[in-house]
Amino acid sequence: MTRPPYDPEKILELAGVELRRGPNKLLDDVSWSVRPGQHWALLGQNGAGKTLILRLATGYIWPTEGRVTVLGHLLGRVDLRQLRRRIGWVSQALADLMPGHVTLLDTILSGPLASLGLYVEPSLEMIREAKIVAEEFGLIKIFDRPFGLLSSGERQRTLLARAAMTKPKLLILDEPISNLDMGGREQFLNLVNRLATGPEAPTVILTTHSIQEIGPFVSHVLLIKGGRSVTQGPIESTLTSDNLTLAYDLPFKIEKTPKGRYLAYVE
Repeated sequence: MTRPPYDPEKILELAGVELRRGPNKLLDDVSWSVRPGQHWALLGQNGAGKTLILRLATGYIWPTEGRVTVLGHLLGRVDLRQLRRRIGWVSQALADLMPGHVTLLDTILSGPLASLGLYVEPSLEMIREAKIVAEEFGLIKIFDRPFGLLSSGERQRTLLARAAMTKPKLLILDEPISNLDMGGREQFLNLVNRLATGPEAPTVILTTHSIQEIGPFVSHVLLIKGGRSVTQGPIESTLTSDNLTLAYDLPFKIEKTPKGRYLAYVE
């Protein structure tokens, strides 16, 4: 019996991926490779295909053409239930699915189980670890508060703590701070930066509509337009005024702050 192909150097790879729904081609010949030690931001207009790429990466949809490799495993040749336990996911859509009556601590505890809510009795060791994570994310004082009564910033930090509980190899952030105020945004990004630069750091993939939300941990950028890759590569050479103008059909000008953050405005 041959073993499924495995390549540890491929955190995520899309090779010649097309996605069609009826006559519509939603993704067109997308090839993209994420290697260990890289952290990526995906940028593009609404409907460009960013979230579709993330759903392909987690096996929730399948390409019409091409192949997808995640954490070294070719999709179609791996148990997705086990694979997803190694992938952290934070998004506003996930926050909307979380049961509002479940406490903050139990929401964190549901991470290793990949469940929406907690349906098993956690061990004392799991509870101890969850409280440590809650303290690291500034949530320990409200650990018994129901998820539905948390502020938007507290919810997203709780989901980030939930993802951290799994010690993921891949952390996907799908527009996680689009609904947060400036304070909540900076607090969230600081926590992600700590995760991305700490020991046993996961590979981080962030989708966003605003380059102000790109933290200093991001090393690479993929620009998407109309289901196709406009350009991709290291952030210094890829996130340019010309490339952003091409992706958004507007004359953007980009500036980099002394702290390594980016600003964009239309000239």
